[in-house]
Amino acid sequence: MTINKILVTGSSGTIGTHLCNNLLRKGYDVVGVDWKPNEWSKEVDRLTINIDLRNKDDVLSKLPKDVDLVIHFAANPRVYNSVVDPSIARDNFETLFNTLEYARQNNVKRFMFSSSREAYGNSDKIIHNEDEAYVKNAESPYTATKIAGEAIVHSYQQCYNMDFVIFRFSNVYGMYDGSDRLIPLFIKQCKEGEDMTVFGDEKLLDFTYIDDTVNGVMLSIEKFNEVKNEVFNISCGKGSTILEVAEMTKKLMNSNNNIILKENRTGEVVKFIADITKAKEKLGYNPQTSIEDGLKKSIEWYSLS
Repeated sequence: MTINKILVTGSSGTIGTHLCNNLLRKGYDVVGVDWKPNEWSKEVDRLTINIDLRNKDDVLSKLPKDVDLVIHFAANPRVYNSVVDPSIARDNFETLFNTLEYARQNNVKRFMFSSSREAYGNSDKIIHNEDEAYVKNAESPYTATKIAGEAIVHSYQQCYNMDFVIFRFSNVYGMYDGSDRLIPLFIKQCKEGEDMTVFGDEKLLDFTYIDDTVNGVMLSIEKFNEVKNEVFNISCGKGSTILEVAEMTKKLMNSNNNIILKENRTGEVVKFIADITKAKEKLGYNPQTSIEDGLKKSIEWYSLS
């Protein structure tokens, strides 16, 4: 069976916007779903249904019933915010469950879910492959939504023959992001001369440029029948400390603002690099953008937006 019509939740977000634009260029029939209009793309906004995925009645009654694939990106993505307010995590459970039920009740047999490198938690390892996520490493309520989300997606495959692909993303950046996530925040602070706060001077993470992220998803769509029911790390495969990213951003923007070092915050993963061997071998995934090149492109995009 071919994939023609794709429903993307979270279509007004960073990855959702870029993915929908790519799908449209490839000739797919795209339906976006988000609770807010798309401020970045008029074409994606025109194709977006604005509903709250926490409302099961709206999900079941207002979305089209004839899609070939559901890609669920909608979530409250801020890890530390879920520590401060766990109801944010509850929203993630509800939106995933309602979207799975929409797919099940409309006999949609293909489903993609955006999980996170947070699923690996903090352990004695830095480089992680897909077999190393454990419930005991749930560092935050947000992390719990991703681990539990993967479990319920697996259960729908077992019970209802709904095939899936799960992505574990890591620190996606580049464009279409007006939030206070790390790299957009650093760019804003450098532009405005504000202090930059680094939580953990040894904190090491795997930053993934948006083009590489979306390329991984596109490859999975094209090869869905070959890679179904698999979990993939879609990331850069290299680590940078938060302090290095802050210093690099300052240098690229010729900024003189201060960098303030503070302790790691509760709930956040301290060291993570993705093992992307599986994605390379099964998808042909090959990230192209280094953190320095990605920061240059990001700074240019934000300067023009």
